[in-house]
Amino acid sequence: MLDDDVLPRAGLPEALKDTAAQACQRLNQTLAHMACDDAALAAWQALPAARRAALVRTVTISSFALDVLVRTPVVLHELLATGELDAAPARAALAQRLEKALAQADDEESLYRAVRRFRQARMLGIIWRDLNRADGYDVWDTTAAMTALAEVSLEATLAWLEAFYAPRWGRPAPCEDGSAQRLVVLGMGKLGAGELNLSSDIDLIFAYAEDGETRGGRKALAHQEYFTKIGQKLIAALDSVTADGFAFRVDMRLRPLGDGGPLVGSFAALLAYYQDQGREWERYAMLKARPVAGDVVGGAELLRGLRPFVYRKYLDFGAIESLRGLKTMIHREVKRRGMETNVKLGPGGIREVEFVVQAFQLIRGGRDTELQQTSLRAALTRLPALGLLPQKAVDELLPDYAFLRDLEHALQALDDRQTQRLPDDAVVRAQVALALGFDGWEGVMTRLGEGRERIQHYFDDVIAEPEDEVEDDSDTPGLEQWRRLWRGELSAEDAQRRLAEAGFDDPAEARKRLERLHHSRAVQGMQAIGFERLDALMPLLLDALAQNPTPDAALPRVLPLIEAVLRRTAYLALLRENPQALEHLMRLCAASPWIADQLARYPILLDELLTPASLYTPASKARLADELRQTLNRLPEDDEEAQLEALRVFKHAQTLHVAASDIAGTRHLMNVSDYLTYIAEVILDAVLAMAWKHLVRKHGVPPGIGRDVPDFLIVGYGKLGGIELGYGSDLDLVFLHRATKGATDGRRPVDASVFFTRLGQRMIHLLTAVTPAGSLYDVDMRLRPSGNAGLLVTSLDAYADYQRTSAWTWEHQALVRARVVAGDAALAEGFNAVRREVLGRPRDRRALRDDVVKMRRKMRAHLGSRTRATFDVKQDAGGMVDIEFLCQYAVLALSVEAPALLAYSDSVRILDTLAKSGHLPDDQAQDLREAYLAYRSTTHRAALTGDRARVAEGTFDAHRRAVKALWARFLAPPADSDGRDRA
Repeated sequence: MLDDDVLPRAGLPEALKDTAAQACQRLNQTLAHMACDDAALAAWQALPAARRAALVRTVTISSFALDVLVRTPVVLHELLATGELDAAPARAALAQRLEKALAQADDEESLYRAVRRFRQARMLGIIWRDLNRADGYDVWDTTAAMTALAEVSLEATLAWLEAFYAPRWGRPAPCEDGSAQRLVVLGMGKLGAGELNLSSDIDLIFAYAEDGETRGGRKALAHQEYFTKIGQKLIAALDSVTADGFAFRVDMRLRPLGDGGPLVGSFAALLAYYQDQGREWERYAMLKARPVAGDVVGGAELLRGLRPFVYRKYLDFGAIESLRGLKTMIHREVKRRGMETNVKLGPGGIREVEFVVQAFQLIRGGRDTELQQTSLRAALTRLPALGLLPQKAVDELLPDYAFLRDLEHALQALDDRQTQRLPDDAVVRAQVALALGFDGWEGVMTRLGEGRERIQHYFDDVIAEPEDEVEDDSDTPGLEQWRRLWRGELSAEDAQRRLAEAGFDDPAEARKRLERLHHSRAVQGMQAIGFERLDALMPLLLDALAQNPTPDAALPRVLPLIEAVLRRTAYLALLRENPQALEHLMRLCAASPWIADQLARYPILLDELLTPASLYTPASKARLADELRQTLNRLPEDDEEAQLEALRVFKHAQTLHVAASDIAGTRHLMNVSDYLTYIAEVILDAVLAMAWKHLVRKHGVPPGIGRDVPDFLIVGYGKLGGIELGYGSDLDLVFLHRATKGATDGRRPVDASVFFTRLGQRMIHLLTAVTPAGSLYDVDMRLRPSGNAGLLVTSLDAYADYQRTSAWTWEHQALVRARVVAGDAALAEGFNAVRREVLGRPRDRRALRDDVVKMRRKMRAHLGSRTRATFDVKQDAGGMVDIEFLCQYAVLALSVEAPALLAYSDSVRILDTLAKSGHLPDDQAQDLREAYLAYRSTTHRAALTGDRARVAEGTFDAHRRAVKALWARFLAPPADSDGRDRA
């Protein structure tokens, strides 16, 4: 029995002494009449002092716990015997216990009774542990226990109903693949998150895999009817209020069309609904969807099908508008109903933390798959690593959110009632304070106020309107004028005057362009939400154009991008939400039509404008490789289409970074080529790995070759080999493998030579296949042995033999610029040895000179300028290719004397080595370096501006003279009779 001495030991505040005394009196009266179970009574009488104090604390705070013990005092003996007062039972043990109880139920009435009594006993244990926390116990232990209780109850009840009604209704027909069909129960909200409250509703959606009819019952039912009946029975078994109370309140309103829609839908119907009619709030709800009972495997398959609806491939800033709308609606309802003291819906409450996390999930979850978490806690902790929230913010939000959930649990533990409203009654406040470990209500409110203030701060940072950060744009005269101009509310004269004041040299043409867009069929046919986004963006865009020094150039380049995203209006929202991104867009488009074209073709690149630090700072090769590895690791290994799409987006995005830094002048010219080359190398690494895995899965591996490391080599020639890639450069490649004989060891064996040929073909396909995201690279394989007539893939031995015995001089010139860019390290050493041997052999310099000059003459005849008014910086005499030929000649002619020339494949370092070895005076080497870099800079800029790499005659006279002088020294053949240089 509970004597008077137990009250002081319970450590209760004065305000709760009467409440505790009344609770003890009720328990004593119950125990006095308890004679049906001697063991249970003995357990009560043998309670140690610490247990009695915990008991008094529990029943003083929780009327629900007191009522359970008064109605069924034997439950305390059960919880003591199973250790449930100290730790949650394992999931399997919990399920076994309920299944055993339900095995005794022979009708629905006894089912209801068993489920409710089981739930009450578990709830008593959960509340006890929550109110008397052991070391290390926290709110997440309580939510996990509640989630497990709900899932076990759902599964066991559903299984009982299926078996009970099988004689009458039969069982569903199997799926086409032969697997059994059961009701799919999706948990939504906090149940789906695995973070269920003490007294929360369980939000559910029901589904089934395929249509058909039941079998084995007295009457065959269509699957739709069968699963509807089973679903209705499941809801009633949990939700109905009986003499034993309820098990779980069930809310089905999140299903398609809510209360007006069918209770259960087939997978096909649900997928069609969400694709065609799914609304933004349903995406928000689906973030937490998780199979919790029934056909869990089928439920996971359904959610995989719904993933594109929930998580968009691009950064979806349109979602934030929907969250703002939902926030506004909730705040309006909170104010109307006087719910400011509601810890869930009020300012700085639980819902605002959820909005912060779910905003990032909706916006970025399609790209950053780490955010595809049903658990808010798990998703929140992943934000700092992705650079979306500082670690300090998470370190503050997580404990503040945990406190709010603890406070919510304390309120709900009182009467097992779903409430989040702060109490007015002094006794109830004292109970809540005691539950939370505070001396009084004042401490609770101080902690709550501090937490709410921090939450509101972060909430406003993430969800606030972009103009809210500065000023309301409706009060900004400039933006209002731009809005009127865009809408056609200004006269032609006023519109042109406004454009002229903004710096347009041809305001009439600018006005016509804007009018054409506004009245275009694409704009007029937009849905309402899309048109609203465009209407909100255009004044901001025009204002950003006005800040640009060359608005006449920027406008015609940026409008095709706007036209390209009219049907993908999340990008319109992205630009509106991020004024800095709009500013960078104007800057880049004004500077480069190439960038403008890339953005219009691949709007997903707009995402890159959000992070200026990385936009203007291309990544190192190590960081590129790491980023690409992380990106590909997020994707299923067998989803090659998704991997290729990711590779293409990665390539376009990283190239944009290089171009942006090039325009901004933050990178040296050689760094630009270096970065473009790094991008190609890491992509080639990834493509080789993809192709290798594909072929190994299909055919196995050739004899003597490991399965995990591609026994293959990719040699880069030309600009790739010379580390001189430009924008839009193709890749000159040669594929090599280790000579091996025999068949592969897989299920579909092929000869080793066939395996490597298919590997090369697969790589070329992956690199060149065209999709909406473009292709990776154009590939040129003509530099392989025997060119187009040769094998696509050659063994290293055959390659070496060809280079020694059959290669032409021009092929050895090409070998100067060749280097390994991906593949097996041992094979790479073999290739490097062959390259050194072939290039380093003694040569007849006169014959070598004649061959080099002859090849150069052919190139110039076909590719040089046809007029003396311009200078082609690449192909004309004294241009870039002349310098490259000089370097190639020097390596072939002089590496016998200067082996250091064999170390490099790029022209600049070959020139440096010629100077260091004494074969070229320092000043002449410097002249060639400066000329070469000037020419390359011109070709890069021409690519960005959409021009040809030709300049007016006389532009580079000094550089051309220097190149021609060196050409005459090394390569000029004997003069013709008229004295003219035949080169």
